[in-house]
This record gives sequence, structure tokens and C-alpha cells, in this order.
Amino acid sequence: METAEFIETLDREGRLMAAAAERAGSDADVPGCPGWRVRDLVGHTGAVHRWAASFVAEGHTAPRPIADPPDLDGTALTDWFRAGHRHLVDTLAAAPPDVDCWHFLPAPAPLAFWARRQAHETAVHRFDAESAAAGTPSDVGTEFAADGIDELLRGMHARERSRVRSEKPRVLRVRATDVPDAVWTVRLSGEPPVTERGATADAECEIAGPAGALYLALWNRRPLPEVTGDASLADLWRRTSGVG
Repeated sequence: METAEFIETLDREGRLMAAAAERAGSDADVPGCPGWRVRDLVGHTGAVHRWAASFVAEGHTAPRPIADPPDLDGTALTDWFRAGHRHLVDTLAAAPPDVDCWHFLPAPAPLAFWARRQAHETAVHRFDAESAAAGTPSDVGTEFAADGIDELLRGMHARERSRVRSEKPRVLRVRATDVPDAVWTVRLSGEPPVTERGATADAECEIAGPAGALYLALWNRRPLPEVTGDASLADLWRRTSGVG
């Protein structure tokens, strides 16, 4: 996907999230984030949006902490969220392709990183907000979902903070059944997982399903679609793969 497509997705997902949060109400529980209510979800995502925009807009080249969200609720909170989301979308859309700023995963350019990361951040939390609203959450697009699986496996869980570890080497396969060549081999050990694109080694367990369902399952928002082989590896993923 191109950077402009990620920005368009971010725009759409943020607007859907705000609408779902209003339908659910601030006190509604968020099934995908145990212990959170909708106000926590909206506050967190809104703070992340402002944090991300600050790197691109202000050219910060070193990490900075995420500010706490304001003490708002109800419509005031969703208005604050919408303003920050709009600022992020407009900042990314107006930024030069070669903008120089800090980013925390490998990417062709900082702008490409922030557009991609914030599109996925917002899509997952849009699903959370729609789940809290007690309706049927809208689907995640197939191409976008496949990209998100790749970002999660080869980016987010390649970092030192990933808790998906195994005392002895293990190999997990992840396969999106509706996207050609969307296969990943995840090597587990006492270090952060190492993921390669393709079936590059024999796997002890395979998690497979349509890209949209698999994306949400790997983010622990839905049950794993299909597990074959040693199910303890899939269980290890479910227990330890939460991203902080």
C-alpha cells in the first residue's frame, strides 16, 4: 500500500471510531482492552494521534513521551479526539515525502512509517469502539489487513519489548488464506521473535484464515480462525503477544 492510501484509511477509521464511541457512551466496557472503558480508549488513541503528529509537524528526531489525555468526557472528549485526529491526517497529508523525524520501526521513510502505523493503530481501536457499541464491527479490508499482519509480525514483535518468547527454539507459521503469498514464518526463542516472509522452515503450528479475521485475531481481538499442529504455540501467542 502507498502512503496516501494509509492516510485515507487513517482518516476513515478515525471518523468511524469517534462515531462508535459516541454510540457506545463513555462508560461502556471495551472487550478487546480488559479494564478499559470507552473514555480510556478514546483518550489513549487521541493522545497517540497528537504524539505522532508532533514528530512529523515539528521534526523531532528523538523519542518523546506521550502526553496524558485531558480530563474530559462525553461529547467534549470525542470533540477533542476528532480535532487531534484531523490534525494528524492533515499533517501527514501535507508533509513532504522526505520529512526527517524519529520513528521506531524500519520503513522506507519516516512519513511512510507514521502513516502506516497510525492507520493500523486507529483501525484496531476503531474495532474496539465498535465492539463496545454492541453492534457488529465493520470489516478490515483484505489488503490492509495483510499489511497489518506483516507490520505486527516483522515490525512490532521484532522489538525487544515483545514478550513472545520460548525456552527452546520453536517455529510458528501464519498464513492469510485469501491473499497470494501472504505467509510468514515466525521463529521463537529466548530473544524477540524473528519473522521471515514465506514458508522458510518447517513449522510446528500454523495459524491460518482470511486476512481480515487473522489480523484481528493476532491483535487478540477475535479468536484464532484455524490452528493446526501443536496448539500450545498458538496458545503462547494468545497469552504473551499483547503490545504495550
